[in-house]
Amino acid sequence: MKKIQISPSILSADFSKLGEDIKRLEESGADMIHVDVMDGHFVPNLTIGPPVIKSLRKYTKLPFDVHLMIDPVHKYIKDYIDAGADIITFHPEATNNVFETINLIRLLKRKVGISLNPNTDIHAAKEHLDKIDLILIMSVYPGFGGQKFIKEVIQKIKDLDQIRKDKKLNFKIEIDGGIDFETSKIAIDAGVDILVSGTTVFKENNGDLKKNIETLKKI
Repeated sequence: MKKIQISPSILSADFSKLGEDIKRLEESGADMIHVDVMDGHFVPNLTIGPPVIKSLRKYTKLPFDVHLMIDPVHKYIKDYIDAGADIITFHPEATNNVFETINLIRLLKRKVGISLNPNTDIHAAKEHLDKIDLILIMSVYPGFGGQKFIKEVIQKIKDLDQIRKDKKLNFKIEIDGGIDFETSKIAIDAGVDILVSGTTVFKENNGDLKKNIETLKKI
């Protein structure tokens, strides 16, 4: 049985005490911290930038799994890495040259991921799968937390898992959007390795982070 990793999204945390919530996530068994960066342009919302990430870095030793939903993305990558990002995930639509963006992240010695929106075909990432560490499948349209899971992305996950097996590649498959105790099982069965969950981790079982993370891992 493969080990499932949990990357709680701090988009659902209490922004007045983010540092404290991040410490609690680490104590509760989270594997990494998912940081959603939105620019109000590529997606219809604004979140946090490098200064906030830098200020949060001291609260945990867990990897910062930073999902950049910004356009253009390439020129800001170093800023987020300098702030403390361990994994940088970007959308192919947000860069003029996917190869160059991957190579920049590699040059700066961080893990690299490509994110696919629900309406983005896997062909946007297919030729890069041997060069990345993870592929993030969005099961909602990015911008806001608490959205309903789009089940049509499951076939995309199955296809990527098959490619991974056929070509003996090592990238992880991560999913983000509407992940709860029911949809997580569907995603894991399809081939997902990493679950991004915000609302379920922070709100279910009266906010019992440890119980929620352990439940997601054991599904």
